[in-house]
Amino acid sequence: MMYFRNIKASIVVILTTILLLSCNESKDKKAVISKDITTFYFIRHAEKDRSDSTNKNPSLTKEGIERADKWALYFEDKDIDLVYSTDYNRTRETATPLAKMRNLEITLYSPKGLISGNFIAINKGKNIVIVGHSNTTPFLVNTLLGKEKYENIVDDENNDLFIVTKKNNKTTATREKVN
Repeated sequence: MMYFRNIKASIVVILTTILLLSCNESKDKKAVISKDITTFYFIRHAEKDRSDSTNKNPSLTKEGIERADKWALYFEDKDIDLVYSTDYNRTRETATPLAKMRNLEITLYSPKGLISGNFIAINKGKNIVIVGHSNTTPFLVNTLLGKEKYENIVDDENNDLFIVTKKNNKTTATREKVN
């Protein structure tokens, strides 16, 4: 009887070990797969203050601040590695709640020189949020795609989300409205 208990215990230990090893192997495979996929999330800055038409660098309105907070919540369950913003009050203010939530620095960029082979290489396997403008956001998405797919965002829309996924040599993009 004791002999069979020892065999049962040994079988349980062996099966448990196999199960644990297969779980770790599965996690390792997922990690390798995710390192091959780069996801770029492009958003336009939230609502800006339009009360002074001569102000070229306005801040966000109350509604814009609320939207910036909502963007942070939208990305809460996504594993964001980097947050990029142009050097304007409205884009930095849109990026700030997410950066604070993730304890990340905001990386400032110029739209004309952002997308390059080097940029793609250093961000490979990462999830990146890029905050831009009604014209620069579609421009950057189109540059990654290598074709003119998206037009400028309508001036009073601040809820567009472009998700660009790059895996090996294949790049795909989708556009969503996020409220």
